[in-house]
Amino acid sequence: MRVALYTETFLPKIDGIVRVVCLTLEHLQRRGIQAVVVAPEQGMREYAGAQVIGVPCVRNPVYPEGRIGFPTLGAYRKVKAFAPDLIHSFHPVNIGMMGVVHGHWLHKPILSSFHLDIAHMAAHYGLPLLGALLRRLVTFGFNQSAYSLAPSRLMQAKMRAEGVKKVGWWQRGVDAEQFHPRFRREDVRAALSDGHPEDVLLLYVGRLAPEKNLEGLRAVLENVPNTRLAFVGGGPQREALEAHFAGLPVHFAGYRTGRGLAEAYASADIFVFPSAFESFGLVILEAMAAGLPVVSTRVGGAGDLITEGETGYTVAVGDVQGMVEGVRRLASNAAVLKAAQQAARAHAERFDWSVIMDALIDCYAAVIAGEPPRI
Repeated sequence: MRVALYTETFLPKIDGIVRVVCLTLEHLQRRGIQAVVVAPEQGMREYAGAQVIGVPCVRNPVYPEGRIGFPTLGAYRKVKAFAPDLIHSFHPVNIGMMGVVHGHWLHKPILSSFHLDIAHMAAHYGLPLLGALLRRLVTFGFNQSAYSLAPSRLMQAKMRAEGVKKVGWWQRGVDAEQFHPRFRREDVRAALSDGHPEDVLLLYVGRLAPEKNLEGLRAVLENVPNTRLAFVGGGPQREALEAHFAGLPVHFAGYRTGRGLAEAYASADIFVFPSAFESFGLVILEAMAAGLPVVSTRVGGAGDLITEGETGYTVAVGDVQGMVEGVRRLASNAAVLKAAQQAARAHAERFDWSVIMDALIDCYAAVIAGEPPRI
């Protein structure tokens, strides 16, 4: 089997989409499946045995950390020379839509997967007309594919409601050995809590951006005694957030990856995720694997992962008081918090990436054979 992946974002950028693309390429390599990846040109040439075919790109004016790639005849020729059996579009917007077009030109089956609610994001940034146009474009791209995959039950229902015809569910997983409570480090906890490890340490991991609704966490710190907050990640809102949380027990740790990220998770107590929208929220599962209960808005895969009152709580988007109460229930009782931490870890152990990626490969095989996929 030979697979060509098309993605709007790739290394050296680090985000949830890039992590899923990299995990997919790594698993394909382990299974002896050859792959290439078409991505914005940012200096990468190879990853996990797969050639990276870079296309010209410019900075995204709405999302400065992102890139907008442009199709080229050279990229098409390289993919044609690779002779894929299947095209996998990681969201059919720009480069992803290029993959859909290339699939039709090459007469190869196309699988498209949902990774970013870009239409919602455009509307959130004050561009509703662009959002409506993007929604129609993305729905068209999915329907030009042989099969589509949603990252959560919530998103699967939304895609169907927006007119996508054939939608399966590609669950997300976690490396439960990479993210594990055993990586708790007292020195890391001391650093994240600014020297107050005895307090309840709340953690957020992800982009510091307006759509994450992070300002509302101020109310949690002001209303739940003996809590502190650490932000791991970076983004365009960092300076504004530093000003917003000035005088409160908040630590900005910057980007962390690998072992450093695993230690940050394991050294905290509760994970908080107030995002306005999310395709899945991979960080929720990583936090649970590290033994953190989660208080999250009902976005992406939160409803698939969090058992109310057992592994955390979910609240409506914008429900600041709900976030306060969720954290309060966990933080105010040490026995309750410990039980929730243990339950979160036990639940996360069920989501092994190797099983989920093998299901994706089975889906590839079914699409290539023209059969109904099982996911």
